[in-house]
Amino acid sequence: MDVAVVTVGDELLSGETENTNATWLCRRLTERGTRVRRVTTLPDDEAAIARVVNEFHAEYDATVVTGGLGPTHDDRTMAGVAAAFGRELAHSQVAEDWLVEHGGYAADDLADGTTAVPANARVLHNDPGVAPGAVVESTYVLPGVPTEMQAMFERVADEFEGERQHVETVFAAEPESELVGRFERVQTEFDVTVGSYPGDGVRIRVSATDAEEVAAAAAWLRERVDEGDEGARRDE
Repeated sequence: MDVAVVTVGDELLSGETENTNATWLCRRLTERGTRVRRVTTLPDDEAAIARVVNEFHAEYDATVVTGGLGPTHDDRTMAGVAAAFGRELAHSQVAEDWLVEHGGYAADDLADGTTAVPANARVLHNDPGVAPGAVVESTYVLPGVPTEMQAMFERVADEFEGERQHVETVFAAEPESELVGRFERVQTEFDVTVGSYPGDGVRIRVSATDAEEVAAAAAWLRERVDEGDEGARRDE
């Protein structure tokens, strides 16, 4: 299952707010066995959201969109998704009834637009918040507030599934350029994918759907790289 993640917010693009939603979603989606193919951050602009959601809907099995939901002037996420599918925003009686029954609100207390979702969308209730999310075909619209987004994603997590990747990490106290030949060889010897991440040494990420294949490839690498202090600690 190939998935795209879209995070919406001017504050993300300006750097005022750290984009923790993208990291959290990518981790949870990967844990579910899906492959996150794209992560994109957009401004609070209805046309930009509509254009990207329309593109991703055609290209990926599912798209997860997070951003401001509700009636305030800069909450453009739901309107952008509605436009991507050629739908109007419409009051959801399902969302209102849930907020009255479970949220402790009176219908008259809800600001105009609070319960607006794309016409004929499936409503996702917001347990820790107010504004509902929605599912439009294969696009999931979640709030931008991290606690609300996480709680709402867990409501639909079982709808994201794939073949889980197993991962092992090998540390090398060598320059990355000197490891290239061994990276090529391990991928010839074993059916795994290798990623390398330099810093204080090189962190080598070995992944595949077969746990035994990953373990064997990681062991092969550990025998052939200088692990430095990491290897010494393992031998203690």
